[in-house]
Amino acid sequence: MVTAFDVEANRLIEKAAHKLKDMKIHKPAFVGLVKTGAHAQRPPSDGNFWYMRCASIMRQAYVMGEVGTQRLRRHYGGKKRRGVKPARHAPAGGSTIRKAMQELEKAGLLVKGKAGRSLSAKGRKLMDAAAKECV
Repeated sequence: MVTAFDVEANRLIEKAAHKLKDMKIHKPAFVGLVKTGAHAQRPPSDGNFWYMRCASIMRQAYVMGEVGTQRLRRHYGGKKRRGVKPARHAPAGGSTIRKAMQELEKAGLLVKGKAGRSLSAKGRKLMDAAAKECV
């Protein structure tokens, strides 16, 4: 049986994003207008960004077990350029991540636990189906 561990991450996320788009997960109005964090210079230009981020969050929950907003902020953060001073890591914005996890929870793909959210059986089935399509 093929799982999410057996497939390249980018291909898996792309397939899962298409499945989430078909499920009609609600996209907030601010997505596409705001930057993803202090390290970013512009908002994402990809129209499919919201579904890619949701699929990526699902993959992180599949791999790590339980994930919270703070852990994902560190994961999606990047290099903050500070002019003449050396660059440092800056965390990503938490609102986009939090709203994505709430939408995935409403759809029944994530469940809230003690230390964060983890993948539900329905979410694991969706990720395994996407992995099977990639092979």
